[in-house]
Amino acid sequence: MSKHHYIQFLQSFIQQPKQVGSIVPSSRFLAGKMVNAISWDKVRTVAELGSGTGAITCAIAKHSPKNTKVFLFEMDETMRRNLEKNYPHFNCHSNACQLVEIIHREGIRQLDCIISGLPFFNFKQDIRETLLDQVYQALKPGGLFVAFQYSLQMKKSLSEKFVVESIGLVPFNVPPAFVYTCRKVLKDNLKTGSD
Repeated sequence: MSKHHYIQFLQSFIQQPKQVGSIVPSSRFLAGKMVNAISWDKVRTVAELGSGTGAITCAIAKHSPKNTKVFLFEMDETMRRNLEKNYPHFNCHSNACQLVEIIHREGIRQLDCIISGLPFFNFKQDIRETLLDQVYQALKPGGLFVAFQYSLQMKKSLSEKFVVESIGLVPFNVPPAFVYTCRKVLKDNLKTGSD
């Protein structure tokens, strides 16, 4: 990660702390933990929510098969322009609340996998619920949702929509992060009361 990326990330954090969520970009340890949770040989469509400076995007580019359709979502205009420049073969968009509409426009019904660096707990409840609904609708049955958070506060909300298969701690990140690996199952099959 270059010095320029750190400065850019810090500026975005100062301007919009609730949207950015951290003062430094994700570490390579966190990026590695997230992409290693995915069976890339089975992934043909993937979205990354909150791509930032591209720390996880870089790992996606290295691991995803050549013909994988990748959608990136980043609200910050400067970061999004850099992503478009660095990953011209990926589809860049600003608003993850329009995830379903955007993939449908591209002729994709559902995604194999969604990766998220969004600080869900920083958002107002209605935006948080909209985002989680979009993720649920956009994922195919059996699809993976891999998200990192800086606390365990999202465990209950995630387990209401998905089967939380694992929660792993990444201590070598600033701040340390939890990686949730969740799977979409049909709601009738979702186990309740397993906190």
